Amino acid sequence: MAEPLAGLGHNFGPTIEPGASWRKHCWTAARENLLPHLPIEVLRGRVRRAKELGLEYKTYASVRVASGHDVVACLFSSNALRLLGARPALPQDRAQKLAALTDCGRMAVVSAPLTPEGALQAAEGLLQAAFAAPGAFANFSESAALIRAARAGLPGDRVLLVGDMALEQGWCAAGRLAGYVPAERYFGG
Repeated sequence: MAEPLAGLGHNFGPTIEPGASWRKHCWTAARENLLPHLPIEVLRGRVRRAKELGLEYKTYASVRVASGHDVVACLFSSNALRLLGARPALPQDRAQKLAALTDCGRMAVVSAPLTPEGALQAAEGLLQAAFAAPGAFANFSESAALIRAARAGLPGDRVLLVGDMALEQGWCAAGRLAGYVPAERYFGG
């Protein structure tokens, strides 16, 4: 027999049915057992890896849990890098953060009027590759094709997108990427 739906005047407070505290205990215990208990050496390695990627540990851990894999490359939007206009200059804080990345690919997707070649030149060797970004009115399949090309043959669930606009967050799904980190969180400030 189906339970009736909560009706008018129901405040969705705790149930007064017998056994509620036991069910809560069981749920809490099951939740704790679901979460992995990592050995301290593994945890230290993941904290070190988060630093190598320039991420807070909490952000790195959430990306790793969601994708099931380590991040092997970061894909930056030209907006996140503050490479704006036809002749941009990479700001010092962005350049320092890119230079500090270790054991991680560094690629960019650039929006017009900037060209991929212009982004590589402005980054002065701090980016390994640059690609054209989807346009503002690109449909999902066009965006998917461009972002998948920008992954440069890497599995999408191992590439992290660092962006600066809501539009760019949609590229994460289109390219089947590991996750999205806002530029303000990644670069600070």
